[in-house]
This record gives sequence, C-alpha cells and structure tokens, in this order.
Amino acid sequence: MPRLSALQRAISSPRPLVPLILLAILALQALTPSLARADGVIIVDPPMCDPACPPDQPWLIADGLQVRYHRVDVTIADQVLTTKIDQVFHNPNDWVAEGTYIFPIPEGATVADFAMYVDGQKIEATIRTAEEARAIYDEIVRTLRDPALLEYVGQGAIQASVFPIPPGEDRQIEIEYQQVLTAESGLVRYVYPLNTEKFSATPLEQVSVRVAVESKAPVRAVYSPTHRVALDRADDFHFVAGYEESQVLPTTDFELIYTVSEEQISANLLSYYDTTTQEGYFLLLAAPGLATSTTAIAKDVLVVLDTSGSMEGEKIVQAKAALSYILGHLNPDDRFNVIEFSTGARQFADGLQPAGAAPEAIAWTERLQATGGIDINLALLEGMAMVETDRPTIVVFLTDGLPSEGVTDPSGILTNVGASTPDNVRLFAFGVGDDVDTYLLDSLVTNHSGASTYVRPGEPLDEIVSGFWGKVSAPVLTDLSLDLGGAQIEELYPTPLPDLFAGSQIVITGRYRAGGPAPVTLTGTVNGAQQSFTYADLTLSTAGGDDYLPRLWATRKIGYLLNQIRLNGEQPEWVDAIVDLSVRFGIVTPYTSYLITEDDILTQDGREAAATQASADFDEAAAAPASGGAAVDRAAGQGALQNAEVASEPTDHAAEVVRIVGTRTFIRQNDIWTDTTFDPSTMTTVKVQFASDDYFALLSANPDLADAFALGEKVIAVIDGVAYEVAAEVQAPLDLAGLGG
Repeated sequence: MPRLSALQRAISSPRPLVPLILLAILALQALTPSLARADGVIIVDPPMCDPACPPDQPWLIADGLQVRYHRVDVTIADQVLTTKIDQVFHNPNDWVAEGTYIFPIPEGATVADFAMYVDGQKIEATIRTAEEARAIYDEIVRTLRDPALLEYVGQGAIQASVFPIPPGEDRQIEIEYQQVLTAESGLVRYVYPLNTEKFSATPLEQVSVRVAVESKAPVRAVYSPTHRVALDRADDFHFVAGYEESQVLPTTDFELIYTVSEEQISANLLSYYDTTTQEGYFLLLAAPGLATSTTAIAKDVLVVLDTSGSMEGEKIVQAKAALSYILGHLNPDDRFNVIEFSTGARQFADGLQPAGAAPEAIAWTERLQATGGIDINLALLEGMAMVETDRPTIVVFLTDGLPSEGVTDPSGILTNVGASTPDNVRLFAFGVGDDVDTYLLDSLVTNHSGASTYVRPGEPLDEIVSGFWGKVSAPVLTDLSLDLGGAQIEELYPTPLPDLFAGSQIVITGRYRAGGPAPVTLTGTVNGAQQSFTYADLTLSTAGGDDYLPRLWATRKIGYLLNQIRLNGEQPEWVDAIVDLSVRFGIVTPYTSYLITEDDILTQDGREAAATQASADFDEAAAAPASGGAAVDRAAGQGALQNAEVASEPTDHAAEVVRIVGTRTFIRQNDIWTDTTFDPSTMTTVKVQFASDDYFALLSANPDLADAFALGEKVIAVIDGVAYEVAAEVQAPLDLAGLGG
C-alpha cells in the first residue's frame, strides 16, 4: 500500500500519525488592504522507524530543512503585478523528506495564472476553501501539538504534492503568479509573506525582495512600514525598491506602499482604530514630485566646515568631497558660502555668492589644511550673520570634536546661536567620529528645525552627506502645519513637523479620537508666502485597519520622550509614559529592560516600581559624558526611534520573551505567553485545555484569538475584556454562550 502524506492523513483520518511541520516556503500572498500573514508550509512525513519510533523522541521543527536562499522579483506595470519566487531547500538529514505543500490564502483573495515548479518541472495545485483549510489546520494542531498554523485561520489554501528531497540534496522551487492591484485614493499596496520564524529550522542564508514599478500616473511617496528598503527613482513614473539580508529569520511580512497622483503634492492617510480602547492611530504620507529647475525654490546654503587638526587624514579628504558634492548640486538660483573653522574662522567670500561661483569655492576648499583647535561658537555666529530672512536657508554644520577655543560651554554656545539665528534657518549637523558633543549637536538641530547625523569611525562621510543632500536640496513647503478637518488629532510625531523637499517625503504619525471623513489640509510657506493644499476625499478608519500603526506611533513617542529627557532633564510624567508605552507595545530600549526582567510588570505596582528604576537609569545616563562612543550610540539610537518609519521590533535577546501579535504584545512569564493588557492583580482567567474540543470551539467563536493562540500551548490573551488562558491540564467545560461566544 502506498504511503499517504501527512496532509492526506490529516484530511482523511480523525487521529493521524504525527507529522512534522518543517518550514515555510515563502510563497504568494493575495494583496489586500490589511497586512495578512500567509506563508506556504511543507508538511513532511517523519522517516519510517524500525521497528517503531521511540515514544520519547518526538519529531521537532529543528529537524527540518534549510533554506539556501529565497529571492523574490516583483514587477508592477500600471498596477498589474507579476511575482516570481526562487528558493532552494536543502535536506541535511539522513532520511528522505517528502510531504505536501500548503499555502494559506487570505480571505477574499484571488490568484491568477498561478504556477509552481520543482526543479524545473511544473506540478499541479488544488485550491482549498477556508472551511477545508481550517479542518486541516485544526487536525494538525491536535496531532502535532503545535498551534503555529492557527495564524492562518479564516484563510483558504493552495495544496500541492512536494517531490521527495533525498538526504544531502537540494530542491529548487519556483513560483509565479499575477494579480491586479487596486489603488485606494491613489494608494497602492503590495504585500509579500516573509514571516517564517515559526517554521524555519535555521536562519535563511539569504533573502531578498526586489520590486520594480512602472506607473502611468506620477509616483509620489514610496514607503515600507515593515522593512528598511533601498530606493532608486529614475523619474516620477519609475522606481525600484529593494530589501536584502543574510542569516536572518524574518518575523514580519514585507509590505510596500506607494502613492500615485497628478497633484503637485500628494497626501494619503493610513489608519487604525481600536474599538475596545476607542483609540485611533494614523499615518500621513505626503510627497511632491522630483525636483526640476522650474519647481525648485531658490534657497541659501551655508556650509560650516571643521578643519581642526583632528580632521587630518581621511576625514578632511571626505569632508572636502562632501562639500564639493553640495556645491556642485546647487540649483541655478541658489546662493551659498563656506565657513571653515579651527582656532579661528574664515569665509570663502564676503557674503552670499551665486551658484555660478561654486567651481571657485571648490578649488578654494581643496587648498584647506587640517590644523588648530575648534571654535564652534565663532563659526556658527559668522554663518548666521549672513542669513537673509526672505529665503529658506540651509546650514550644514560638520565637526569631529569638542569646542576647545573661544566659548566652549555648550549652554553658552546654544544661547549665542539661538539669539542670532532667524526662523528661516534649518540647521543640519554631522558629528564625525565619537569625540563630539551629542548634547550640543542635538540641541542645535532641535532648536533650529533640522536633524543630526552621526558618522561612526570607518563610515563614508562623503556618501552620507551626499545622500542627505539629495533629500533636502530642493525645499517645497516649509513651516508645515496639518489639519484633518473635524477629526480630533493629537500627539503628532515627529514634532515639530519637518519641511517638505522635492523628491523626498514626510511620514507623520498621530492619534485621533473618532474615525470618519478627514479632509487633509497641509499649510506651509512657499517662496515667503503661505500656501495650503487640501485633499477632501480622505477618511480615518472607524474599526480596524493597519495594525502596525499603534506600535509605530509608540516607537516615535518613546524616542521623542527619551530625547527630551536627555536634552532637558527628567520629568516624572515622561518616565511614566515611557514605561506604560514600553509594556503595552513591547518596545525595549536601553532604559526599559524591566520589560524583560520584572516579574510583576503587568501590575500597576510593578509599573510604578519600574518607573522608579527607570528614573535611576535616566539619572545615571544624564551624569554620563555627552561625548564618546556610548554617548553617540545613545544619541543615534534615540534619534532613530524618534524618526522611525518602521515600528521597533524586539532584539534577538528580547524576542525570547517578547512577541508582537498585531496590535498586542505578549511577554513570556512562567513559561506562559501573557498579553500585556492582562493585569493579574485585578483579572481572572477563563481556562481552556490546549487542543481540546472546547479549545477549537472557542477559536471558532472568537477567530481573533487564533493569532494569539498560535504562540504556543500556554497563552493568556485578552479579548473584549475577557482573559482566556490556554493550559495543558484538563479544564471544566466552557460555557461559550455565557462568555458571549
């Protein structure tokens, strides 16, 4: 009699032999407005044991296959999508791996022209309804005692037989599919599944996603809320976005969002509303087109360059290259000057010069030598004295050391610069190396609506500065303000709102109280005159939506509060807010390790104790030097949180005890994955035995529990104010009607 696959037995037998779920084939995902996880899975039969498999040696996920590489190549032409997937799996075991491939499809999805190949040979696939797939998932959970597949509840599936993989051999799997993407208010969304953590035996040796887009309408914003992507934009109608990593276990799906619009400046809203807490979170994407000679606003540029003795060598060479790049990419109507400083300060010319003088300034720069001390106060004051208030002015300040000449007290420098700097100045600071005053640099840019960048030893200063200049060289709208009609919005980050530059984009997060129509009005200054842009057809969600938005907002708020404490001193309400946000959203920072270590962090008393400990940590950090490697690490880290475009994820160490499930955070305490909204001092749990009939009946009545229960055999999850606890022991029968199920 031929052997049946584990999946076939799961479908046909009420109690099949125990199969082994090995790992995810990162395959196709239908592209719906919500971010749904949907990995393909190979369910592999265990090897035959002679005479029988020892009962004390269960099959483990860690016994599975290895992924050599996983490459995804996506083309989107006028919203028609073609995705090509190329993977190689390796069987490191001494037995043949064979079984069935199953790919869960999100609810409501449609797939066109699906094709799957194994080592070049096309194989057949069967579409399963959501009900058929649910029966398969439930039976696997019962037999394998592994609830990981529950995250796919509510989705249909594609099923296919997988060719056997002999010991030590590889199998190449290729998948190709097409689908038409829809644009909602000019916003196009692409999602590809990369969440393989629950199934992959080892980290993927290499994973990459490349998305090439061709659009008839001009593309404005390009944004990934899940991964840091490299972006290449040839013009307003084409772009390529890429993500690549090695030796990684992906924990989130890849999502790419882009907007199309004929407007001079586009604006789009993403939102999420929690009906239980009645809290809303939104993200605004705003972007103009690429800069042209006719759209660029005339501006003034002042480069304040440190030429002290510590800049000798590679740093001064790269600094000159960076300055040459900036001067060589001025717009025709721009004006500029260069102030180089060490013990004193010297200017390229008296006053602002036309862009046509850039070649002469570059030649002057090449003759500069690195020598002397550092008089930051004098250099910045000389630069600010040239500012004329009728044009946007960008000051690029580059230094590698601490002030050693003239006024050396950071507070004195801040006072002097603040008193002499007009409101139209945007100051951008580059700290080169670790011997910089992070308090001084970050305070300067905070006070003057700019940003700081820290260039660590060995990093290419010239490349970093040229990349920065490509984003800010063409201001479009300055002194920005945002209005969403009647929607009550609050706590916007970043704060203050940044300027808008051609070819770039701004990502603003905030909270709102009630959803519904939300006409967006962006107001700012253009060539010295106020101008407004209104977008009337935008709305905020009244239930659900993009579930990553609460954590992204919380990430930015924590970064903002940490930075405020570092620069302005501690306030108790700031510390309390950091503790509450950290626990609720699972955001671990160097100051919030208590999220992992405190046993009673879920109670109010525990959080108050954690806040007290955090205050001590802040006091210790405040007493630490403002310069040095640790200070630069702290400044760069907090700056990254404050301006994050991707929500903070638990580090490798934290991931052992912190898991993110949609908008909820779970902490592993006493071997139980516990919802951080569960307060053991005030709440009791409704217990249900893992993999029992009541367990599956509860999931059927409350599908929102499935993602949480997929964490393991011991879970406490809170839904609609009720705490459900999955336990190994036999429990009393559940009264689902009494629970509202």
